Amino acid sequence: MGAHGISMDEKQEPDGIVLTEAQLKSRRQRSIAIALALGVLVILFFAVTLVKGPAVLVRPL
Repeated sequence: MGAHGISMDEKQEPDGIVLTEAQLKSRRQRSIAIALALGVLVILFFAVTLVKGPAVLVRPL
C-alpha cells in the first residue's frame, strides 16, 4: 500500500484531460496557423537580410 493507504491499482482517476473531437480539430488548426505565421516571419527576415545585403553586418559599435 502507498503512503495514503490506496494502491496504484485502486485509483479510478482518468489520465489527464480528454479532449473532444472539436477541441482536437481546433488545436490542430491553431497549431497550423502558428506554424504558418512563424514561417512567414522567417521568410520576411530572410528577404530583408537579402535586400540589405552584407551592409547589415557593417555598423558602428
